Amino acid sequence: MEAGIVGLPNVGKSTLFNALTQSKAAQSANYPFCTIEPNEGMVSVPDGRLQRITKYIPPQKVIPAALKLVDIAGIVKGASEGQGLGNKFLSHIREVDAIIQVVRCFEDPDVIHVAGKVDPVADMETIELELMLADIQHLDNMLPKMERAAKGADKEAKLKVEVMKKCLTHLGAEKPLRTLSLDDSERAAVKEFGLLSAKPILYVANVDETDLAGQDALVQQVRSAAGAAGAEVVPVCAKLEAEIAELDEADRGEMLSDAGLTEPALAVLARAAYKTLGLQSYFTAGEKEVRAWTVPVGAVAPEAAGVIHTDFEKGFIRAEIYSLEDLEQYQSEKEIRAHGKLRVEGKDYVMQDGDICHFLVNR
Repeated sequence: MEAGIVGLPNVGKSTLFNALTQSKAAQSANYPFCTIEPNEGMVSVPDGRLQRITKYIPPQKVIPAALKLVDIAGIVKGASEGQGLGNKFLSHIREVDAIIQVVRCFEDPDVIHVAGKVDPVADMETIELELMLADIQHLDNMLPKMERAAKGADKEAKLKVEVMKKCLTHLGAEKPLRTLSLDDSERAAVKEFGLLSAKPILYVANVDETDLAGQDALVQQVRSAAGAAGAEVVPVCAKLEAEIAELDEADRGEMLSDAGLTEPALAVLARAAYKTLGLQSYFTAGEKEVRAWTVPVGAVAPEAAGVIHTDFEKGFIRAEIYSLEDLEQYQSEKEIRAHGKLRVEGKDYVMQDGDICHFLVNR
């Protein structure tokens, strides 16, 4: 899973990225275009269920799910027309699965807002508009070539032309493409186009240290605007997270406790990002490793096996599955089997979040 972190300049975007990825790179404050090329970082997704499994199945190593974060240059009004860094950064967003937009919900006279005032909803609207304008430009550039291909017997090209025109009409009404109703074939075409406003979006309200729960009026404005768009909001104090990230592991828990937090922002963000993308985790557990794997909600067992290795999906025979609750009750796989709690599932089984699995395959 890959998420691009975007936002206007000086909203705390790169501070948050560095904290989440524990980047030691120097941070430049008050410079709107300090992030020219996107910084990338792989982070582990915190999941307490892994530790609960290892209590009963001690492995040689534990491998959590991974989240790839891409820190993309600050977007400014007019970016789609070349302002700021223009399309240099917009092209980077096309590669990600979801967008995480950081919006500033704190006042600080030492950190200049590019618009001259803190207005998170206006910031959200600016970013959304630039993404839509970039999509219009992208579709306008692709459409003539696709129309030429559609003049022949290319059915796929004809479908793409229809989808492109449908998208342009929706964008012309100033509506992002994630709100456009599409069937499966149309949705596949849109994904292939790499359209920015079609990507699911998650908002991060960057709050002051005095408002970690996000109760300030600015955050409430963000929640209201995001809710109307069907998006989630996660309040995070990027400054505090950056300070926590610099501490030794032993000291982090104490600082979190002092701040009244039970976990770092990454854990909250990861869960929200999973939900935004429609993802869930299942586990494999054995002496060598206990590992979390990521699959879409609604994935069937062969698809889940294919995440481990593509050959496993082709050669899938059946899955043996049990729950973490069963493991905690019976304390071993042997006892789970003995009590008839190990389920044997076939090709049509829809995976559930938290399933612990063994896959039997033809090799």
